[in-house]
Amino acid sequence: MYWMLRTLLGSYLYIVVIVTPIVAVSFFSKTGNTPHIMARHWAQFTLACANTTVDVQGQENLPAGPAIYMANHSSFFDVFAVLGKLDVQFRWIVKKELFKIPLFGLAMKRVGYLSIDRGNHDKAMQSMQLAADKIRAGTSIMMFPEGTRSSDGSLAYPFKKGGFHLALKAGVPIVPIAITGSRDILPKHGMRISPGTITLAIDKPVYPEGHDAASFSEAVYRALKNGLQDA
Repeated sequence: MYWMLRTLLGSYLYIVVIVTPIVAVSFFSKTGNTPHIMARHWAQFTLACANTTVDVQGQENLPAGPAIYMANHSSFFDVFAVLGKLDVQFRWIVKKELFKIPLFGLAMKRVGYLSIDRGNHDKAMQSMQLAADKIRAGTSIMMFPEGTRSSDGSLAYPFKKGGFHLALKAGVPIVPIAITGSRDILPKHGMRISPGTITLAIDKPVYPEGHDAASFSEAVYRALKNGLQDA
């Protein structure tokens, strides 16, 4: 329990310290890039508290322009690894419940992350429109297409379709990221952190040309599945 308590205490205290500067800076940062960098430092500090390292592979596959990044999801530590170590300016699309967490939710809102209400189609479409606007302005989007954490580490399919419609609408590629090692550190419903190493394997972008939402989803699924098998 030592690593769990150390990580929770360190991470939340860091949020308490940094949330006021993030909110303040957000009023002066038109792009939201500076608050995102501050959030990256929080994720890196949380990883350090958990004595966890991240190995990033395939950085040569990062596209020059905006993209939608999609990763498999089996642990809370996926968030820390991607936010802390993926050297890209992006905004999360996350379920609305996370915005209700005290201080954490406020910080996410001020950084410019987007909530999605999957139980309300109209609100979900509004979130996707906001995401499309951000992409057109040059900012990438990050999401977990499975929609929730996997309990056994397997890749849940079919994926949620919203991100693929968004990529088609915005005309941008999807970059698959296979995450391994995070579930060993903290599985879903786990109460104990086991320090270790997380690997982010960035695959080549999948471009929207020639795809509809279904075939786009299948192509990204195959890329993620192959990436996990290779790992």
